[in-house]
Amino acid sequence: MQDIYKLETHPLALSENMITGDKYRITFLTEGLIRLEYDKEGVFEDRPTQMVFFRDFPKADYRVVRTEDGIEVHTKRIHLIYNEKEFTSWGLSIQVKGNYSIWYHYGEEIHDLKGTVRTLDMVDGATELEHGILSRFGYSLVDDSRSQVLLPDGWIEPRRKGIKDLYFFGYGHDYKEALHDFYRLCGKTPMLPRFALGNWWSRYYKYSEESYNELMDKFQEKNIPFTVAVIDMDWHVTDVDPKYGSGWTGYTWNKELFPDPKRFLEGLHKRGMRTTLNVHPADGVQGWEEMYEDMAKAMGVDYENEDPVVCDPASPKFMEAYFKYLHHPREEEGVDFWWIDWQQGSNCKIEGLDPLWIFNHFHFLDSARNGKRPMTFSRYAGPGSHRYPIGFSGDTHITWDSLDFQPYFTSTASNIGYGWWSHDIGGHMLGYKDDEMTARWTQYGIFSPIMRLHSSCSDFNGKEPWRFKKETEVVMEEALRERHRMMPYLYTMNYRSYQEDLPLVEPMYYEYPEAPEAYTVKNQYFFGDQLMVAAVTTPRVKGLNVAKTAVWLPDGVWYDIYTGLRYEGGRMVDMYRTLDSIPVLAKAGGILVMTDEIRGTEAEKNPESLNIRVFPGADGSFRLYEDDNETCAYENGACVFTEMDYKEKDQGVFTIHPAQGKTELIPAKRAYTVEFCNFAKTGTDTVKVLVNGAETEAAVKYEEKLQKICVEVEADTAAEVQIILAGEVADNQTKERIFDFLNQAEIGFVLKDRLYQLITAGKKLPVLLSELQSMELDKDLYGALMEILTA
Repeated sequence: MQDIYKLETHPLALSENMITGDKYRITFLTEGLIRLEYDKEGVFEDRPTQMVFFRDFPKADYRVVRTEDGIEVHTKRIHLIYNEKEFTSWGLSIQVKGNYSIWYHYGEEIHDLKGTVRTLDMVDGATELEHGILSRFGYSLVDDSRSQVLLPDGWIEPRRKGIKDLYFFGYGHDYKEALHDFYRLCGKTPMLPRFALGNWWSRYYKYSEESYNELMDKFQEKNIPFTVAVIDMDWHVTDVDPKYGSGWTGYTWNKELFPDPKRFLEGLHKRGMRTTLNVHPADGVQGWEEMYEDMAKAMGVDYENEDPVVCDPASPKFMEAYFKYLHHPREEEGVDFWWIDWQQGSNCKIEGLDPLWIFNHFHFLDSARNGKRPMTFSRYAGPGSHRYPIGFSGDTHITWDSLDFQPYFTSTASNIGYGWWSHDIGGHMLGYKDDEMTARWTQYGIFSPIMRLHSSCSDFNGKEPWRFKKETEVVMEEALRERHRMMPYLYTMNYRSYQEDLPLVEPMYYEYPEAPEAYTVKNQYFFGDQLMVAAVTTPRVKGLNVAKTAVWLPDGVWYDIYTGLRYEGGRMVDMYRTLDSIPVLAKAGGILVMTDEIRGTEAEKNPESLNIRVFPGADGSFRLYEDDNETCAYENGACVFTEMDYKEKDQGVFTIHPAQGKTELIPAKRAYTVEFCNFAKTGTDTVKVLVNGAETEAAVKYEEKLQKICVEVEADTAAEVQIILAGEVADNQTKERIFDFLNQAEIGFVLKDRLYQLITAGKKLPVLLSELQSMELDKDLYGALMEILTA
């Protein structure tokens, strides 16, 4: 095969890490990661597999004790007992050391925190998930026995039958360490190109060049930005002579809809949009395709009789021709990457080889031609799939139950290292129209890994914001703009995912593994290292016009970045939100870097202006990452870091340090708008701005309603910018918030007056709470008031 399909792997483990018998081999890759092999013929595998590329871990610290019954092995993390015979529940057991009383006996059911699943196709609500590598019991297990072996020439071959090849993860609650070693074993998650982090427009619909451009023009007029155009299957000819079968599979442009594909794709590029086309490879290449003859000749098929070229992903000859004749010509026209929509099962001519995996693997490698940063778009094909982002989670039903499952599904996928899921935001098919649900799904979408609106081919099922009631239209449009404002933050987290082996979306228990509450808030998660999100997945409470979401606040002070409400942590809180926001919280000391340059042509570049939010109450720091956004030069350190920190002592000092690295990749000057959130107005009188130590004039203003001090300054990116202020943290404007809530609630006026008079009477909080409780209010009315009063 071509060199591009050959991978650098290091599959041979250190001999010092191995304990080998006649029929078994136990390899201590780390003190908590153990490879367990058994083969009756004593033949062990040292080549890379579909899942495992790297076993060259450093020397592990372990101790072997030989007994009459076999061996016992100790590390700082585990205690293994083995009778040196065939793996059985009575012959092989492992205990994780620490406060874990449960032993793993070979063959027993694994109880872990789950991982992910191949697809959500046709799922309405929840579905059963596969295993991950993390567990509250301290251990989990991944079986690599049926994986294919990767050969030096880039192709694959099946494993020997009857062997056992297992990886035991015994890290206790050191979840991040376990995940780090999983990536070390299987390979890193590569960085995505910048455009992938913007909004994607996707719909299963028979667009034409004209209708698609008209739609994009309307989005542009409304300042609704997109960076990716997903053209579903109707880009190609679908109406074919029945003698060829269906038109489900196709590679020939439908010239009635797209008379000049190159012109169409160039037009999208000028808008700042990259394009992916949907392909269903299963039916091979039929006689009507424009590239049929070339493909048939390459595969030795009788093209004069129009015999079909069968889709054979088990053939390296087919795979190379598949790219050469079916995909590369389209890429020369301007197609940027491919949506491999494989739905035809997990079997092919090689026993045990999943066609989905082979397509994902080779599409990803092929997309790296000409120095491009590789990317593909397909379903999950088992452990190791994180190497081939981005994931397409499938055709979900349009229901509240489906929305309610997606945040949990996404964060849990991190437990098997799969961090870049793309969902059909808003749902794909069936179900029902519910404007409020669409608004909430869109809000969740901008705080999910990939923001891709999608819908089925029904004329009634589009995700254009103007199809919905005005309140939902406004929410959707603002959410789509907000996604692009977050690009500097998202791209930095993209790098963090690659460099630090930490997915963008993390379950709460990654940071708080010993807190029981961290395991109960299934739809709450960390979104990078500065934000915590609690998705709203249920309708508003009738009459109150707010939706309730149970949120766990860890210790510390937390700020809702949209409502401005400040919370004391260390407790569970029911948060109530009107349709215009969901709970998104930054911790005291948080620094959130954004931009107002949101158009598609702006979103694909490093911005000339930054909008930075600083949250008081503690010291904090953030390191902005930037690079060329689309090549693999980042792997060799071709990037720029801009350190920012906030220090709070007698006065607050926020510093933007000089950019470091390949600074030619970023603008020489930048306009900074720094927003000090939740500060009292008195702080505006003390603001001082220094550039390289010299005091500089800057625009300073105070936003009363949002309680923000805003400082605008322009400076070289090579300069140090300091903003010094001696403001006080603002109060929560409790009376104003209570008034606003009661004012919009659809409840009796007498009750509103009574509640407002009671709350504003100046009584101490314990007395006030006691009186409110004695009124026997509706549970959610009482809860909404409590959130504001006790924040």
